[in-house]
Amino acid sequence: MTEIPVLATDRLLLRPMRFDDFEAYCALMTSSRAVYMGGPFDLKTAWGMFANDAVQWQFFGHGCLMIQRRADGAILGQVGINHGPLFPEKELGWLLYDGFEGHGYAFEAASAMRDWAFSALGLASLVSYCDPDNARSIALARKLGGVPDPDAPRQDPEDLVFRHRPR
Repeated sequence: MTEIPVLATDRLLLRPMRFDDFEAYCALMTSSRAVYMGGPFDLKTAWGMFANDAVQWQFFGHGCLMIQRRADGAILGQVGINHGPLFPEKELGWLLYDGFEGHGYAFEAASAMRDWAFSALGLASLVSYCDPDNARSIALARKLGGVPDPDAPRQDPEDLVFRHRPR
């Protein structure tokens, strides 16, 4: 089985998912805040998504990590490298729980995950799929160095795709 890494930044730990992380994840996915991810979802679908995020480590050697603030242990959201039948290419994705936006946490976490993926997995590129109405995710994809790739394959034809390359 693949050893799941723990990544550290100045303010954050990116650590493996635990069952007790599901409650906050489910609260997001079943709320109107999940609209940019195709939601809101019901409990069964949220559980399937959570389990998918975790099992990708076993299947692909990458997956999702929880974003934990080092100062107080608060769980802020999730960041990951997604793939499989739902993602045509390896995707750098992120989500933050309510109240944690606007502090640079998503940028810090996604930068660390991106750099890990390029180093550990030897990838030539990653993509980020963004709903065209999600201005915050689009801005973050650009800040991370993502360049629009209108020709990239995508599951949802409406998604904008930003391509990331090693630095």
